Amino acid sequence: MSWTEKNLPDLSGSTVIVTGANSGIGFHTARHLAGHGAHVVLACRNTDAAREAAGKIDGSTEVAELDLASLESVRRFAEHYDRSVDRPVDVLVNNAGVMTPPRYRETVDGFELQWGTNHLGHVALTALLLPRLLAAPSARVVAVGSVAHHAGNESVLAGNPEATYRPNEAYGNTKLANILFARELQRRASAAGSTLTATAAHPGVSATGLFGSRDGLGAIAPIRWTAPLWTRVVFQSALNGARPVMYAATEAAPGSYSGNTWMGEWRGPVGPAKLSRWAKDDALAARLWELSLEQAGVTFDL
Repeated sequence: MSWTEKNLPDLSGSTVIVTGANSGIGFHTARHLAGHGAHVVLACRNTDAAREAAGKIDGSTEVAELDLASLESVRRFAEHYDRSVDRPVDVLVNNAGVMTPPRYRETVDGFELQWGTNHLGHVALTALLLPRLLAAPSARVVAVGSVAHHAGNESVLAGNPEATYRPNEAYGNTKLANILFARELQRRASAAGSTLTATAAHPGVSATGLFGSRDGLGAIAPIRWTAPLWTRVVFQSALNGARPVMYAATEAAPGSYSGNTWMGEWRGPVGPAKLSRWAKDDALAARLWELSLEQAGVTFDL
């Protein structure tokens, strides 16, 4: 498949929410969806950076504060949207995240930082926005996974406890959780006869700010200082990494997992991506669903 942003359909009249849209994969996704007619909400923790990003986008945008490491912030975002914005949500792109902080850290709610941010924050957001998603004729929820989900395993149900914290496995478990949750959401939507579509996609290994972020690997100062240089040399562009996400947000089949397809899925054109054995485990997905809703303090009524 040779799919690029030029293949995006006309999105006029639709509303899209992209978390972490101020840079990297989220920015390119927001930019091109807006460029094809969508009204895009840049849902970001750093609203100053988000406004600067919005200024570089041709199309209809707005900026809203969202800190996925705080379930209270997620609730405030959803309540604000519900009170102030009188339109359905056609696409929710759950993109924001942190990656491999070298030492164990927690969210304000007491969850391991990656687990709370990458997974539980997005679970809560999807649940709280569900009425607006179901109000759209054919809404989509996109989970941005990673090739790193192959490092995850059945310990995903433990939620990355401090006693066994290993940065790479912990990150892999959150990306595995993203994919499992998307697959279970699609299964439940189909069983309920809902028109909601859930998909997942990964951005290969792309030159983004994820590597240099102080909340992740960039907590190590030399990595933070040098990441803007070496990531551009070693990895593919953020735009090419965003293409599977844009595809998942508009065209990919329900329940599918898309990504870059060359060099171990690190880069290349958009196509079907490989799921790990755990990502295909329906029983694990069902158990994770119940656990995640309990931890996030939400329910789903499809």
